[in-house]
Amino acid sequence: MNKLALCIGINNYPGTDMDLAGCVNDANDWAAELSARGFSVSKLLDEQATKAGMIAGFRRVIGQAAPGDAVVITYSGHGTYQYDTDGEEADGLDEALCPHDIRALGAALIDDEIHAIFKTRRDGVHLVLISDSCHSGTVNRAPPDNSDKEAGRMPRFMPMRAWMPEARLATAGPQGAAVPKKGKHGASSAFATEPEDEVGDVLLAGCEEGEGHFSYDASFQNRPNGAFTFYALKALRTLPAGASYAQWHQALADDLPSTRYPQKPQIQGSSEATGRPIFS
Repeated sequence: MNKLALCIGINNYPGTDMDLAGCVNDANDWAAELSARGFSVSKLLDEQATKAGMIAGFRRVIGQAAPGDAVVITYSGHGTYQYDTDGEEADGLDEALCPHDIRALGAALIDDEIHAIFKTRRDGVHLVLISDSCHSGTVNRAPPDNSDKEAGRMPRFMPMRAWMPEARLATAGPQGAAVPKKGKHGASSAFATEPEDEVGDVLLAGCEEGEGHFSYDASFQNRPNGAFTFYALKALRTLPAGASYAQWHQALADDLPSTRYPQKPQIQGSSEATGRPIFS
């Protein structure tokens, strides 16, 4: 069995005034851990992680995998959403990741695009996505708010107003309507709207979906990291050989949510997939 991984970390978002601090460290930390566990790892950091670069990276690592191989993709950066244009989303919103050039392009990497790539995997490839980002919040709110600043944390969520051109924002809503000042995001998954056997096996995410849930950019011993990444790696290293993804998720509850980082990691996938030994 071959083990292939792609680790993405984006701190720098030109033109948005919403740079992060811990995402490149996250990607390097995941890469080191996965390399030590026998993975062949590639990385996309900051300016390498353009939308085109991320799409090419997804296609490359998934396209190289044969039946029985394990593929792990980690992403640390901002999440966002935009109005759905094809009527597939119950809450009218497409989940999305934020590439380095999101402001220059005026375009995010939406879940539909990610699903299409993930569905090209060969039968029998075990695919895991680890996402330390947000896919929630209100349309017009640009965090952090004062309480987040006082707590020394930064939500990894980028509202549409931070990256979408004004002309498009004015008509981005359903049927060309303007974006409302108070938009609500329903509790839907970024990457699990398709059956697991068509998209992937397991999603581990830094926070729950829905309004008001955030993954936080944090700092530990004066080193920036995602709170989820830091504690996920900590929990992983305490688990016995052969532990499952479900056990990993359960172990995370020792540290998250906390008073400082009120985020609850989530796991998605079939019981068979989440019961599989980690990275197998």
